[in-house]
Amino acid sequence: MIELHCHTTCSDGTLTPSELVASAAAAGITALAITDHDTLSGWPEAHEACLRHGLELIPGLELSTVHNGSSLHILGFYPDPVQLAPFLEERHAARVRRAGRIVGRLAELGYPIAMPSVPTPGRFHIASALKQAGYVTDEQDAFRRWLGEGKPAYVPYEHLSAEEGIRRLRECGAVTAWAHPLLFRGGSVEEVLPALAASGLQGIEVYHSEHTPRQSARLAELARQWGLVVTGGSDFHGDNKSGVSLNMLQLPLTLLGPIKRLAGVPAAV
Repeated sequence: MIELHCHTTCSDGTLTPSELVASAAAAGITALAITDHDTLSGWPEAHEACLRHGLELIPGLELSTVHNGSSLHILGFYPDPVQLAPFLEERHAARVRRAGRIVGRLAELGYPIAMPSVPTPGRFHIASALKQAGYVTDEQDAFRRWLGEGKPAYVPYEHLSAEEGIRRLRECGAVTAWAHPLLFRGGSVEEVLPALAASGLQGIEVYHSEHTPRQSARLAELARQWGLVVTGGSDFHGDNKSGVSLNMLQLPLTLLGPIKRLAGVPAAV
């Protein structure tokens, strides 16, 4: 079984890379992608843990971009870390600035909190800080009241178009796929996909913890029509995302072959 979309404490998950690998192995996963937001920092620890547990590591990330004024995430598998590092340093700085602006807006609204002391602060960390301060009973309430798109404390990403994000990932050798396309709020998949495909998008996340079987079938047909590889994953965040468990989708290893071929990675590594 395979998981192609998971997060660790290097972005907004609650398990360290080592803990995630151990949990994945216990859940029956044999190939695991680490796709933290805008960072590759979890790879080394995950690699060592995969060696210990006998898992295949699929190095990846989830890049935060904007399309039609809404957040759109691009998964990148097998990028060259040396080539990608300078660009991600810029994006990391942008994430820190964004978190600071969100904290500032919350203070203006009468809900002051300290900036979360984590390497890559994001909205989940801010939501946890709001819970710890007693302003909400759970993190999802913080998103509903202040942090979700269109809410009073929401701050958009510093602009990086989806087209530019795809181009930068492709330049670094990554295989690109549109993450959880049915969660995108800036247009239907059918409306947006032509522009992304024209920019070099290579895949689409057909299977996701928030996609119904009927929706996945629709996305699979679009992947066929556009000649895109099919990816899938639970989008596991640990305790930061309730109702989502590792291997909940029971996805087969056959999903990995087409991705490897595009990346130029040997079938057996």
